[in-house]
Amino acid sequence: MIKALIASGVAVSAVALASPALAEGNVYVNPEFNGGSYGDDYLGGTLTMDVGYEVSEGAYSFYIQGGPALVMPNGADNEVEFAGKFGGSVAVAEKVSVYGELSGITGDELSVGSKVGMKYSF
Repeated sequence: MIKALIASGVAVSAVALASPALAEGNVYVNPEFNGGSYGDDYLGGTLTMDVGYEVSEGAYSFYIQGGPALVMPNGADNEVEFAGKFGGSVAVAEKVSVYGELSGITGDELSVGSKVGMKYSF
């Protein structure tokens, strides 16, 4: 299972690194672990091995990323799925921006999440 995650992460990374966009500096790798608990109970976690692409132009920026995800629920078998997300932000003032993101992960059913927010820089 771990070998499959690593192999698929390497394959996705290799394709991204061969991309002409790499010369522009817009391609990135984003390994990330997200775990959860409820009270004292650990529910499990997910390790994603995303490769992404981002662009900024003036007040606007956006990104898209995806890759293999090792889903590790507590007390159940691990599974390799595919996860991805895209999002962006807009500067609405000199020190204020608003952003949004839509994410998803495969599984028995497609799970989708979203977030919106505002960022103020001091």
